[in-house]
Amino acid sequence: MPEFKQLSRSVRGSTVLVTGAASGMGRATARVFGAEGANVAVTDYDPDGAQAVAREITASGGSAQAWKLDVADAKEISRVVDDVAAHFGGLDIVVNNAGISVRVAIDDESYEDAWAKGIAVMLTAHPRIIRAALPHLRKSKSPRIVNIASTEALGATALHSPYSAAKGGVASLTRSLAVELGREGITVNCICPGPIRTAITDRIPEEHKTIYARRRTALGRYGDPEEVAHMTLSLCLPAASFLTGAVIPVDGGLMARNA
Repeated sequence: MPEFKQLSRSVRGSTVLVTGAASGMGRATARVFGAEGANVAVTDYDPDGAQAVAREITASGGSAQAWKLDVADAKEISRVVDDVAAHFGGLDIVVNNAGISVRVAIDDESYEDAWAKGIAVMLTAHPRIIRAALPHLRKSKSPRIVNIASTEALGATALHSPYSAAKGGVASLTRSLAVELGREGITVNCICPGPIRTAITDRIPEEHKTIYARRRTALGRYGDPEEVAHMTLSLCLPAASFLTGAVIPVDGGLMARNA
């Protein structure tokens, strides 16, 4: 029998870049990695929000720095990714989490603008960030990429076609890059969160959330951002070296339930 290998389950000392990290799942992801001893690059379109999260991490004894990042800006992506690697002495993990809410009818006059913005932020940004990060990831001992999509990549909701198209594209991009980068030891995985308590879902009345969760999910409740963040962490462990190209629902059993 092969000798048992003791694989590391620690990201301590690794550097992770998280987009959309000022709130919701991005904030939870940054906090979880910070608590595990990683150097966290907290990036967000909202610089004040990013600074606040970085302060939360450092106040808890972690290592973090904030950057303002508009993921729809290609030049800003290149600058920030290189700044992060220079500041921390490398880059090991990229979490493409930034997203926006896009709800529009196909025949609405604003559809073209909504489509362009949704695709730019939630799809085009991912390969741009990955391309900028690749020179640094190739120097890492445990390079990891995690793309945050949505259960909208696996099913669909009316009036969300730009959002669904972007998230479906993220899932396909993940599989393609997993195949392309696999021989280099760079893993690429995708998480599809279901109903999660974030700033976006805060707009939904509590009673409606309860009814939806009981009707649609196996667990009968909304998830918390930390529950998604811990799955992200698991995919980024050095021990997760043989897992790539996966599209994983973190949805309380929403996609598993027929009725």
